[in-house]
Amino acid sequence: MNTDTRHQELFKAGYVALVGKPNVGKSTILNALLGQKISIITPKPQTTRHRVLGILNRELFQAIFLDTPGLIDPRYKLQHYMVQKVHRAVADADIVIVIADVTAVSVPESLIKEIGKRNTACFLVLNKCDLINRNEVLPVIESFSEKKIFDEIIPMSALKGEGVDELEKTIEQYLPYHPPYYPTDIVSEHPERFFVAELIREQVFFRYSEEIPYSTTVQILEFKEQEGKKDVIRAEIIVDRESQKPILIGKGGKKLKELGIAARKQIELFLDRPVYLELFVKSRDKWRDDEQWLKRLGYRD
Repeated sequence: MNTDTRHQELFKAGYVALVGKPNVGKSTILNALLGQKISIITPKPQTTRHRVLGILNRELFQAIFLDTPGLIDPRYKLQHYMVQKVHRAVADADIVIVIADVTAVSVPESLIKEIGKRNTACFLVLNKCDLINRNEVLPVIESFSEKKIFDEIIPMSALKGEGVDELEKTIEQYLPYHPPYYPTDIVSEHPERFFVAELIREQVFFRYSEEIPYSTTVQILEFKEQEGKKDVIRAEIIVDRESQKPILIGKGGKKLKELGIAARKQIELFLDRPVYLELFVKSRDKWRDDEQWLKRLGYRD
């Protein structure tokens, strides 16, 4: 048996769903595992809206991560589709990783029932362990071990990089033997324009409060690569109501300009090349409850 054949027989590949309540660190864990920023992170809950696909490639395995929106009780159609994506990710996964904030551990009952229906490997990751004493973590681990819901329980601090290697090794252990699903030199199947839109939306979350971040989405109007020149990117920030436009734009356009500068810097870091970014603000009345707009903006199939 030659080396290549042996390598193929030993190779593992599979889908890994990262699920949990909002703001428990799902995106931070994904970025830590991949070693680069692929999912936007803000201090506000419900930042993630899409099933962000991140691909971890190693010599003998490929783990395809689905970073899902936080599990919530939906109040409008956008949130309804976000919750649907979580359950779809669980159904598609070879491994389900439930992430909980160790300072206030809460695993939704609906998620436990969903896991119970499937014969899928399931881990509990207790994140943010840097925020409490190590002795306080042990009783939490023992409590969930007794319930026998999870195959593995892993304490970690994604922000500090603690427990990341252990989680990766555990994922590799449970992945099925399978050839790689994707080319081994890519980290996501999403196009660059998807990440550009997400980076702009991230800045909205950082810079505005109350309902504004949750009422906005971003649509890329133009993405033009130019050899030897700056890429040209024009994007539309869509708000839910006309009255939100002046709040987002600010007096004399100051707030929008500051947002654009910050977003451009992040986009240039991501693309590793200079860009010209132009932002517009448009109102689409109640787009979060509009089936056609949700489909057009990529939130539903």
